[in-house]
Amino acid sequence: MSIPELPSPLGDGTRLVHAGDDPAVPGTPLRPSPVFAAPYHLGDQPPGWQGADGYARPDNPTLRVFERAVGELDGGDCLSFATGMAAISSAVLAVVRPGDRVVLPSDGYYATRVLARDELERFGVRVDLVATPEIEDVAARGDLDGVRLVLLETPSNPRLEICDIAAVARATSATGAVLAVDNTTASPIGQRPLALGADITIGSDTKALTGHSDVLLGHVSTARTETGRQLHTRIAAWRKTTGNTPGAFEAWLGHRSMGTLDLRLARQAANAAAIVEVLAGHPAVSGVRWPWRPQDPSYALAQRQMLRPNGVVSAEFADEAAVLQLVRSSRFFLAATSFGGVHTTVDRRAQWGGDAVPEGFLRFSCGIEDTADLVADLTQALG
Repeated sequence: MSIPELPSPLGDGTRLVHAGDDPAVPGTPLRPSPVFAAPYHLGDQPPGWQGADGYARPDNPTLRVFERAVGELDGGDCLSFATGMAAISSAVLAVVRPGDRVVLPSDGYYATRVLARDELERFGVRVDLVATPEIEDVAARGDLDGVRLVLLETPSNPRLEICDIAAVARATSATGAVLAVDNTTASPIGQRPLALGADITIGSDTKALTGHSDVLLGHVSTARTETGRQLHTRIAAWRKTTGNTPGAFEAWLGHRSMGTLDLRLARQAANAAAIVEVLAGHPAVSGVRWPWRPQDPSYALAQRQMLRPNGVVSAEFADEAAVLQLVRSSRFFLAATSFGGVHTTVDRRAQWGGDAVPEGFLRFSCGIEDTADLVADLTQALG
C-alpha cells in the first residue's frame, strides 16, 4: 500500500515524532530498540562487506537512526557524541591547525574558553575572544585574516546575547573561514543555523533536545554543501580515532525523548513569558533578559532569526544572599546547573567561576510545570 503524500513542510511536532523513522513494517516496534556495543558476526567475508557493521565504536545502527533523526531537524548530516562538550571539542579540534586563528565568544559557554586556553593555544592556535554581539562587527569590518574558524553561540549562555548568523556567514564565506554555531539554547526546532549559512551546527543534547535530565549526549551537523561534506568526513574521522561516540542506549534515550520537544518547548516558553514579567516588575530584580520579550535589546533579531522561543531567562539579584533567599523561599525553583529539562531550575552562574557575571546573576530554566503555579511560587518567594 502506498503512503499518501502530505502537505509540506510538516509541523514541528510531526517532524519530531517521526524523525529518523524507516517505513513501517508490521510486527516491528514503533521506536527501534537499542543495539548495545558488542562484537558483530563477521563470518567469512571482509569487514564492512555489503555495508555490514564490523566494529561497534564507529558502526552502530542505533546511533545512525538517532543521527538521521537529528540531521532531519538540523537540515544537515549529523554525527552524535558522548556529550555536548565532546561535540564542541571535536568540531573545533578536527578543523583547526597550528598557526590558525580562531574567533570564539568571550561570553559563551565557559568550557569552550577553557578548551581554547588549555588546548588550542598550546598547539599554536591564536584565539580571539570576542563578545557575542560584537562578532558580527568583526566580520563586517573584514577582520578575518588568517581565521580558520568562527564559533558563535547564539543565544549565548548564560547572558542570552544574540548574533546575526546570516551576516557572519556572508563574511566567512567570502574569506573561506568555517562558521560553526552552538545552537544548544535554541534547539534544532528553535533555530536552523545551517539554513542561515553556517557550515556546522552543534548541540548539547543533554539539555533541551532530550530534556529529561537523564542522559549525556551531543551532536554536530554539517551543511549539505561541498565544504560541509569535507568537514563531515574530517569530524567523523576525528570521532572514530578519539572514541567520542556515545553509548547506544544514550542515543536511544535521546531519540525517544526528542519526540516531545515541541510540546516541552511550548510550555517552557509560556512559563518563561510569565515569569519574565514577574521578575521585570519586581524592584529587587534587574537586567532581565529573554530575547522574545519586546523590551529585550535582541528582540528584533530574535524575531528575524529564530523560529520559536524557549524557556531560558536571565536576571540579576542584589547578591548571593538574595539568590539563596529565593531558593529557600520557593518550592519549584530548584537550584541546579544545566538547563532545558522538565523541572524549573535556577543557577547562580558566579559560583562556578567561569563567567564574568555579578554574584547575584541567575539563569532561569523554565520547566513544564503549570504556569500559574510557577508564577504564584515566584511571586511569594520574591516577597
